[in-house]
Amino acid sequence: MGYIVESLRVMFGGAPRKPDPEKITVDAKDIHVHKKDNPFDKAEFDRIYEEAAQNPAPHKWRNRRWITLILVNMLFVVSFFFDVQILEGALTASRFVGFHMADLNSALQVVLAYKIVVLNLVIGFVTILVMWILLGGRTFCSWVCPYHLVAEWAESLHLWLAKKKIVRDRPLKRSVRTVLYVIFALLAFASGYTVFETISPTGILSRALIYGPGLALIWVGFLLLIEVFYSRRAWCRYICPIGITYGVVGTISPLRVKYNLKNCHHEGDCRKICLVPHVLSMTIKGRADAMDMDVGADCTRCGLCVDICPTDSLVFEVKGLGKHLKNDNKK
Repeated sequence: MGYIVESLRVMFGGAPRKPDPEKITVDAKDIHVHKKDNPFDKAEFDRIYEEAAQNPAPHKWRNRRWITLILVNMLFVVSFFFDVQILEGALTASRFVGFHMADLNSALQVVLAYKIVVLNLVIGFVTILVMWILLGGRTFCSWVCPYHLVAEWAESLHLWLAKKKIVRDRPLKRSVRTVLYVIFALLAFASGYTVFETISPTGILSRALIYGPGLALIWVGFLLLIEVFYSRRAWCRYICPIGITYGVVGTISPLRVKYNLKNCHHEGDCRKICLVPHVLSMTIKGRADAMDMDVGADCTRCGLCVDICPTDSLVFEVKGLGKHLKNDNKK
C-alpha cells in the first residue's frame, strides 16, 4: 500500500521524499555506511564502463521497444489498407479480430462527454484495463504510443543542440499535468465533446498513419518544435493526461523496474536519459531506504535505464514470480 500511495503522490506532481532515517532498513543502512567509508575508485568506474561499452547489445530494450511500437501501429495500417480486419480502428478505439478495445483515457472522456455507458465501450475498457495491468500501465506510452517515438527522436536532436549550447531545457512543474487532467475532464463533461481527443498527438498520429495525413499534423509538428527548442519532452512530462491514466493502472501492475542499492555506483546516467527522472530518485546516493526498491508507477518501462546501467542495478521484474528480465549480453 505504501508503494501505491507514494507512486500516486509523486505522479500527481509531488516531489520524491528523502528517506526517513528511522524507516531505512538495516541492510540499506549498512550499505550506505560502507559506501560512505569506501568511496568507489575512479579506476573501478572506468573498468566497468569500458566493459559496458563492449556490450554487443547496448540498446537491447530500446530496440525491442521500437520494433514493438512500429509493428503495433503498422498492424493498424496493414489491416486498413488490405481490409483484412485484424486490427481495425485506431489507438483511441479499435477491434482486434472483432473484439472491442478502447483506450482508457479516451473511454473516460467519452463517458464524461456523452453521459452514457454502452456495452461495447465497457468491453473495450475492461479488456485494455486488464491488459495494461499485466503489462505495466505506462508501458503503453513507450511501447505503443506513436508520439512517444517521434518525441524520442526529437529529444535526441534537443540533446545534441543543448550539447552545442544552442538550446537549453526549461523544465516545467510536473503538477501542471494533473491540473490539465482535471481541466480536460471538466471540459468534456461541460461541453459534451471529447476536447482532449482533438489535440492529442497520440490520436492524431495514429489516425494519420492509418487514414492519411491531415492538417492536425501541424499541431504535432508545433509540439515537437517546442520540445526541440524550448522544453525537453514537454508534452509527455508535463501535459499529457494519458500518462496519468495509465500510471494509475501501473500502481498495481506486476511488471516493474527494480532497483538494487548494493550494485549501484550512483553515477546518475540512468536519471540523465530517463523520461521521468523523478521516479529514479532512489538512485541518488543516500536516498534508498531499502536494499531492493520498485521504481514508481509513473515509470514508462521504456528500458533505457536498464540498458544504460553497467552493473544491473536496474532490471525488469515480474512481481510475485521473482523473474528478472536482464540484458543477457551484459558482463
